[in-house]
Amino acid sequence: MINRRFLRVKVMQALYSYFQSGNNDLAKAEKEMFMHIEKVYELYIYLLAFLTDLHHVASVSLEDNKNKRLPSAEDLNPNTRFIQNSILVQLTTNEHLKKEIANKKVSWQNDFDMVRKIFSEIKNGEDYKAYMSSAETSVEADKKFVDLIVKNHIADNQQLEFWLEEKNIHWADDVFTALTTLLKTIDGASSDGKITLAPLYKDPEDDKLFARTLFTKCIAYNHEAEEMISAKTQNWEIDRIAFMDVLLMKMALTEILYLSSIPVKVSLNEYIEIAKQYSTPKSKVFINGVLDKAVAELKANGKVQKTGRGLLES
Repeated sequence: MINRRFLRVKVMQALYSYFQSGNNDLAKAEKEMFMHIEKVYELYIYLLAFLTDLHHVASVSLEDNKNKRLPSAEDLNPNTRFIQNSILVQLTTNEHLKKEIANKKVSWQNDFDMVRKIFSEIKNGEDYKAYMSSAETSVEADKKFVDLIVKNHIADNQQLEFWLEEKNIHWADDVFTALTTLLKTIDGASSDGKITLAPLYKDPEDDKLFARTLFTKCIAYNHEAEEMISAKTQNWEIDRIAFMDVLLMKMALTEILYLSSIPVKVSLNEYIEIAKQYSTPKSKVFINGVLDKAVAELKANGKVQKTGRGLLES
């Protein structure tokens, strides 16, 4: 589910909080970092649960229409294609998902009006009408329709974005990862519609070690990295450089020195990409220039020791 870019961003956020707060409780800070990493999985479960609740709303709506005082012929013989959608049915009956919803206490009950509103928007849309009237009945057709629901009615939904920001301050950043994983989960359904939930970590032991090493070593190497950055920015006082730029350079230098299996170019490219999203428009050029000088010096002094995949320079 999560990749190294995601882990770097979470380490960055944890380091930012650690250095800015002045709190020296390293163990507590590390624990909070992993808690925030694991929260993205909870968001993923919330989004899956949202789809099951859309399915529930549709089912209840059909039953309510049948029980009208004067039901129409359509009310009595409704088009049931939406509630028979194989993907939505599999999600609703998936035991793994039910267990995760229960364990994480995930519920849309207090925000069910939003579920109803979004279902109404779906029902009034052209994608819904086309799907309900189509002669094609297959798992692939069901997948495509659920993909459209996610892309057109859940992703970039302003009301849902506000809800995410209120629920968890980091979820506005995490929603892309959760939605991407959600779409992969749907697209990965088997020919009979069977759904397999994605795990949080691809390799739990290795990924956790990466995040922990980057976090703790960056704190331990902080002053040494700061001196190196200061020496390479002689026309600047380091306290006048954007804090985020300094932090990203410290992380890059730490990764290059202490994570031997990662190629130098990978580390450099990753932090430049993160700078584009989290720092100023000019930061990527500035960070790239400083790091190029710092890495050249570290290599010249024999301090960059890479092994395995880390030996690759491209």
